[in-house]
Amino acid sequence: MMIEPRQENLVDGATGPWEIILGLEVHAQVTSQSKLFSGASTEFGGEPNAHVSLVDAAMPGMLPVINAECVAQAVRTGLGLNAEINLYSVFDRKNYFYPDLPQGYQISQYKYPIVGEGVVTVDLMKEGYSIEVGIERLHLEQDAGKSLHDQHPDYSFVDLNRSGVALMEIVSRPDMRSAEEAKAYVTKLRTILRYLGTCDGNMEQGSLRADVNVSVRKPGAPLGTRCEIKNVNSIRFIGQAIDYEARRQIGILEDGGKIDQETRLFDPKSGQTRSMRSKEEAHDYRYFPDPDLLPLELAQKDVDALAKALPELPDVKKTRFVEAFGLSVYDAGVLVSDRASADFYEKVAKGRDAKLAANWVTGEFFGALNRLGKDIEDSPVSADALGELIDLISKDVISGRIAKDVFEIMLETGEAPGKIVEERGLKQVTDTGAIEAVVDEIIAANPKQVEQLKTKPKTIGWFVGQVMKSTGGKANPAAVNEILRKKLEIGEE
Repeated sequence: MMIEPRQENLVDGATGPWEIILGLEVHAQVTSQSKLFSGASTEFGGEPNAHVSLVDAAMPGMLPVINAECVAQAVRTGLGLNAEINLYSVFDRKNYFYPDLPQGYQISQYKYPIVGEGVVTVDLMKEGYSIEVGIERLHLEQDAGKSLHDQHPDYSFVDLNRSGVALMEIVSRPDMRSAEEAKAYVTKLRTILRYLGTCDGNMEQGSLRADVNVSVRKPGAPLGTRCEIKNVNSIRFIGQAIDYEARRQIGILEDGGKIDQETRLFDPKSGQTRSMRSKEEAHDYRYFPDPDLLPLELAQKDVDALAKALPELPDVKKTRFVEAFGLSVYDAGVLVSDRASADFYEKVAKGRDAKLAANWVTGEFFGALNRLGKDIEDSPVSADALGELIDLISKDVISGRIAKDVFEIMLETGEAPGKIVEERGLKQVTDTGAIEAVVDEIIAANPKQVEQLKTKPKTIGWFVGQVMKSTGGKANPAAVNEILRKKLEIGEE
């Protein structure tokens, strides 16, 4: 399928505009207590070589036994990616030598993966458009161990804790055209995985990392030679690596050179990519079916059962939030971008003004969490407490301005909003007689502003502000407006 150049993403070079072509191979660690072919623990952060079975260490005579839960997690992920589930798949040996690969090969899938073609819809909210990124395949494979080069001045060490951990390699089609699109794709993919519970998506722990394939071409020209940037472990770094690599390739081509297909690494400190090795082809790995593992055959009824048990996924949830709660597409997108945020919002909004709840969750609440550096799970304000605060606003017990002060006290003390309002005397003044007395004082003390109001009716906002200030923000704003308009003989706008 030919994708038309997106004009807003073209990069200017000395010889005119260039188009960046991007495809990603995302490695997602399967959420499972044990490894793909052994019973060893997958817990993060153990002492080196503490989570290693005889199978993981490739001891003679040890045979792999497949982990059924890892298979189920791959199927769930495929279903979440709107992808074809292959009832027949094969595990292959991918042969290469590396010190932290004790077998001398990696058990992976090549010609017959467990998941086939799918699609992910990616929203570029700031840019105001959406794209569809094709999924070429998802296959299961073992992770390798880890070489440690900074433990001793003369030796390198090997930690096999990750050896044999189950990975899902999710291969996209080259459908992305900018660093922002690639970052949005990985963000959306991580959201889907977290909703499904198939990968925790913690990039800082290595649970999710990406190989980024970058090439450039003149708009409409054939695809250029690509370079693969290996093991990029943050969304921000993915964007930086793409921007640098695209500029590097454009510079070479505009100087009359050619791009060598190779594997490169991204250095976050310098913000540059550097050559790692020439790119291997599939035949270099000498793939062949693993003789110790039979082909994996799934029953359609088991796939259907997994599909039936899937949670509501972000795209469906976003549509429901827009239709059922009347939210904007943008607000709904923000709320569903994280499952914990969506669940929190639904608790707050239940039985209340959904738009007001969305404003508070995406505004004051998210802002406070960001300021405090806390996750929703660690928030000092619960969904029930925030809902109670919104009830006080809706019932005119407190004004929106006072509510913000109450919220800050809730953050500091953890106290219930009703208790704060009662004990601190923050209830809204709805007594029209009391408000009218304050209005009379403000009008009497400001004759110049009253005269100005005759030609500039919009300056009534100044009077409202003065009344609110005089009452400590406790006066009912609607009552203040009504009384002021009546006293100053100003009609409704």
